[in-house]
Amino acid sequence: MKLDFWHQRWERAEIGFHQQEINAHLQQLWNRLELPPGQRIFVPLCGKSRDLLWLAGEGYPVTGVEISPIATEAFFRENGLQPHRRWEGAFEIWQQDELKILLGDFFALEPGHLAEVAGVYDRAALIALPPPMRERYTRHLDAILPAHTRSLLVTLEYDQAMLAGPPFAVSELEVRALYEPMHEVELLGTRDALAEESRWRERGLTWLLEKAYRLTARRAA
Repeated sequence: MKLDFWHQRWERAEIGFHQQEINAHLQQLWNRLELPPGQRIFVPLCGKSRDLLWLAGEGYPVTGVEISPIATEAFFRENGLQPHRRWEGAFEIWQQDELKILLGDFFALEPGHLAEVAGVYDRAALIALPPPMRERYTRHLDAILPAHTRSLLVTLEYDQAMLAGPPFAVSELEVRALYEPMHEVELLGTRDALAEESRWRERGLTWLLEKAYRLTARRAA
């Protein structure tokens, strides 16, 4: 999956992966990470998610990364925000107060970009990637995050034969295979997303589970 794929999805407004509402698992389970307000949170492949606003409203400085300028501009415009913009290396940084989005390639991130990060919220990154890219994504994330970060990971499970994706189905077995070498993995909750979101039934799915995990990094500092 090349970067042009995501540019084209946003250009064509093919963004069925975008959630209009704040994610239910985020609201219900974020406190399980036990991260005090004031600590910076990283949101990979953030799109124009309003979840960033929820985190900021709870008192957390937020750093997102996003490849699409359309998504980045839409986030600030649709929420009535007027960011300052500047270039730092490979990224154009859009920032208002303690909320910023790094516009550029996730895989160009270096440890210095995330030096202040204490937690990660991933609702749309892992499930946006096809299987061959997921291990690369998780290994790069481990390499650039500070030691002992905590993460809330949200995934989807459904019959992949019924829908090509993205978003892709990622099983609990795969989550554990990807993360357990470097993290403690705990399943925090499961919800029937099909019952709450009719758009998935309209796309032909007969079942859809959304799962949330707490990931606690245990590598040495």
